[in-house]
Amino acid sequence: MERAKKGYIRTEDIVEIVQSTEMQELLASRNTKPTISIWTARRWLKQLEWRYGKTKNGMYIDGHQREDVVAYRKGFLECWKEYEKRMILYDNDGNIISTPNGPAVTEVRYKLILVTHDESTYYANDCHKTKWSHSSDKPVPERKGEGASIMISDFLTPEWGRLKDDSDEARVGDAIDIFESRSQGRATGRFMFDNAPSHQKRAPDARSACKMPKGPSENWTHHKNGPNMRPGRLPGGSIQSFYFPTDHPTMPGWFKGMETIIKERRLWPVQGLNAQCPGFKCEAGRTECCCRRLLFCQPDFCDHKSQLEEFINFRGHLCDFYPKLHCELKFIEQYWGAAKWRYRTTQKTNNINEMEQNMIACLDDIPQLQILRYANRSARFIAAYSQGLSGAQAVWANHKYHGHRTLPSEMVREALKALSDD
Repeated sequence: MERAKKGYIRTEDIVEIVQSTEMQELLASRNTKPTISIWTARRWLKQLEWRYGKTKNGMYIDGHQREDVVAYRKGFLECWKEYEKRMILYDNDGNIISTPNGPAVTEVRYKLILVTHDESTYYANDCHKTKWSHSSDKPVPERKGEGASIMISDFLTPEWGRLKDDSDEARVGDAIDIFESRSQGRATGRFMFDNAPSHQKRAPDARSACKMPKGPSENWTHHKNGPNMRPGRLPGGSIQSFYFPTDHPTMPGWFKGMETIIKERRLWPVQGLNAQCPGFKCEAGRTECCCRRLLFCQPDFCDHKSQLEEFINFRGHLCDFYPKLHCELKFIEQYWGAAKWRYRTTQKTNNINEMEQNMIACLDDIPQLQILRYANRSARFIAAYSQGLSGAQAVWANHKYHGHRTLPSEMVREALKALSDD
């Protein structure tokens, strides 16, 4: 058992253990055969309920305890607690257990509904590798590779399952329009996305000191052939344009440059500032060592939202991002797994239209109650992290307990005891 815990055990290991000094002394006192064969070792392992084959993978926990990931996760968990107060919560049987107006209310106006987003890819040659076959069956030539593929971008809610409205579906239409149609304008959506760089991308006119010149520039834009940068805000709260007025006597419409922008904010030091530190490697803790660092630390620069979040907020809904490396918090990941298990049993085809029909049928085949249970499982992971468990401890606790959205305190204590971090 000790050898198996380190990763790998062989039948030869059983033979070597029997031949060890301690075992030889024990066997000699019992007049037992001093050695065993490989075949005997295999029989012993089978009788002790060991099986040879591929082991199942657990949840990936690489990077869960990384400093930046832990810091973001703490902020995410605090927001989750506040948002959950506005959400309708269900048990694993689909019964309401809590609402914004109390547990007895069954109809709530202006509630908060969780909407989680993700992408998945389906392949033409993605089918079961093991199946029943007759002894008379002959080998059939197979195509190399995974074949044609279809990528789907979908939205999932515990409330309705897939976010779709009649014949329209969120992956090809406007997800917010579909959400508002389904909720009849009586709910706010909390749209959740993974922490991918594409989701964190800012608008083309977003404020950024990254490429700003220090002095005035006639045709400068942050993105090539892009729009002018949106105005900033002075310390007093008034609007600050980053461009000279069009009637300026010498530089009409020119970009002002970092020095002028900082001077207008009355932050320019007497000794002046360089455009940036060498290699933009500023001294740790410094916020005013160069023009670029000073502007990076300004509230209207560092609090800028992504383009995706700005759009969703503009439509009157909430946008948030899951912590990096925490796919267990996205219940849509379990939904993908269930859909792909069904997809692998469909008729194999290289026709894109037929593939799409099979894929949609598999997605729609997953019951809403099953999706709700996926959401509750992810909520238990959130509850585990909220109570101080690590990734491995959260997996252990979720495996042992799956009766509700939250983990009881006694289960948390058991997880801490069973998998205490050294």
